[in-house]
Amino acid sequence: MTALSAAAVASLTLASCSSQNDEADATPLAAAINQPVAVTFDGGIHLLDGDTLELKDTVSLDGFNRVNPAGDDTHVAVSTPDGFRFLDATTGQMTDIRFDGPKPGHVVTHAGKTVLYMDGTGVTSILDSDDLAAPAETYTAPEPHHGVSVVLEDGTLVTTLGNEEGRPGAVALDADFTEIARNEDCEGVHGEAVARSEVLAVGCKDGALLFKNGGWVKVPGGAPYAALATGAGSSESGVILFDYKIDPDAEREFPEQFALVDTVAEKITVVPMPGGASYSFRSLGRGAHGEALILGTDGSLHVVDPESATIEHSWPVVAEWKEPMDWQEPRPALFVRGHDAYVTQPATRSVYKIDTETGEIEARVTLDGTPNEISGVAGAH
Repeated sequence: MTALSAAAVASLTLASCSSQNDEADATPLAAAINQPVAVTFDGGIHLLDGDTLELKDTVSLDGFNRVNPAGDDTHVAVSTPDGFRFLDATTGQMTDIRFDGPKPGHVVTHAGKTVLYMDGTGVTSILDSDDLAAPAETYTAPEPHHGVSVVLEDGTLVTTLGNEEGRPGAVALDADFTEIARNEDCEGVHGEAVARSEVLAVGCKDGALLFKNGGWVKVPGGAPYAALATGAGSSESGVILFDYKIDPDAEREFPEQFALVDTVAEKITVVPMPGGASYSFRSLGRGAHGEALILGTDGSLHVVDPESATIEHSWPVVAEWKEPMDWQEPRPALFVRGHDAYVTQPATRSVYKIDTETGEIEARVTLDGTPNEISGVAGAH
């Protein structure tokens, strides 16, 4: 295990920032974009007004790019083929904040920290969400792998374990990167989410792994193969929403059920999707009150009470759709901020804004580029 100094990383980062952003061009704006929403397409990123969905700017950026909240009310984290970059979404300008490296992976924001995981190097970069340009603190995993890291309120770093051959579990480290606890009974570890009371969960191929009270708890998935991989948590709820797959031989499983992981009772409840609908890894979110939100292939946004495991509402939004085999290909995607849910419909190049409490479609826009991923700044209503 290796911990790189913040000063060394700052030096490397500043050196890499000195080059011009030739591939990222945007038109300067006279006024800041309101509550910006970022939508990727083949060739760049559209920036929309978060209230009206009016297209405010377009950033040209080649390659397959991914977007995530950066933890503040200004920036969006962009995973590019060359590493992590930070876009000022209120002005449409790429900043000099960048972390170059191979295979940029997950971006996690929690407890005032923005945490980047570089799959190709195993380096976790920890940034202050309120000062993203400040030097980052880093931790390097023993071996690179497709992983994820998160920092909890008390400074504990939780990060996955693995290599190119497999991913067996996760480890918790204190603020000095000294090991607190590890668990290697979580084959295929993937994803993370934090619930109320700072309980963290990661998905396994046979259930979930919880980090709570300074130790690990394995929660069985109810079957020899019960894979959880993508989670959505909320500080308003002790229950975490996860996807739930049951076919170990499927090239691409289209799950017709989801999982609710109760971090207090330490149990998993499996809930069927209505009418045999499915969903994708871009379909999960949480509302302002902790309600679980799932964008189904039936075109509806399903609102789930996580405590009772019941679907309370199914708001029609887009036409029926099917998840493509290639995970990078566009499909309807969901981004939730406060009481607002934003949904893409690639077939019509549209983006919708929905009130999660009433199901009312409050705005719609048609874009020139086919929307793929959608995200936005963290600032909430």
